[in-house]
Amino acid sequence: MSRIMETLTLGRVVGEVVDMFTPSVKMNVVYSSCNKQVSNGHEIMPSVIAAKPRVDIGGEDMRAAYTLIMTDPDYPSPSDPCLREHLHWMVTDIPGTTDVSFGREVVEYETPKPVVGIHRYVFLLFQQTRGRQTVRVPASRDNFNTRKFSQENSLGLPVAAVYFNAQRETAARRR
Repeated sequence: MSRIMETLTLGRVVGEVVDMFTPSVKMNVVYSSCNKQVSNGHEIMPSVIAAKPRVDIGGEDMRAAYTLIMTDPDYPSPSDPCLREHLHWMVTDIPGTTDVSFGREVVEYETPKPVVGIHRYVFLLFQQTRGRQTVRVPASRDNFNTRKFSQENSLGLPVAAVYFNAQRETAARRR
C-alpha cells in the first residue's frame, strides 16, 4: 500500500468517507495566508483556514474535468458525528493541469470552525467521467454522503485525497 493510502486508512478517511482507491492524479492544497500545505494527518489552526485554499490539479489531460469536495466527517463532534458529513466546499468542471479557480464553484467555501474535539477536513478529487457534466448540487451541507454523491453523479472512486486535522483554538494556543 502506498504511503498516501496508508495515512488515509490510518486516519479513517478510507473506510468512513470513501472506499479504497488508487491515487492517479496529483493534488496540491495550500492555504495562502501562511503558505501552509495540507499534509495527511497534520494539524492546521482554524485561523489559517479562514479563506479558501489554492488547490492545484495535476493530470496529463487538459481535456479532463474534475470535481473537488471538501468535507468534515466529524461534524458536529468526533464523539457524536450525527450530522456526518458536513460539506464545506464543492467545485466542479475543473480542467486538468490547472487549479480550482478555473472550475465552477457550486457550493461556496465555508470556513471550518471546529467547536468540540479534533476534526478531520478531507479534500477529495474525482475525475468526471463525461468531461464537463452537470453535477447535482446537494440540498444541504449536513448529512452529506461522499459515496452516495459519487454514485448519483457517476464519479466513481476518487483519484486524489488529502486531509488535515483542526481543533478549536484557545487563547493560550494563539500567538
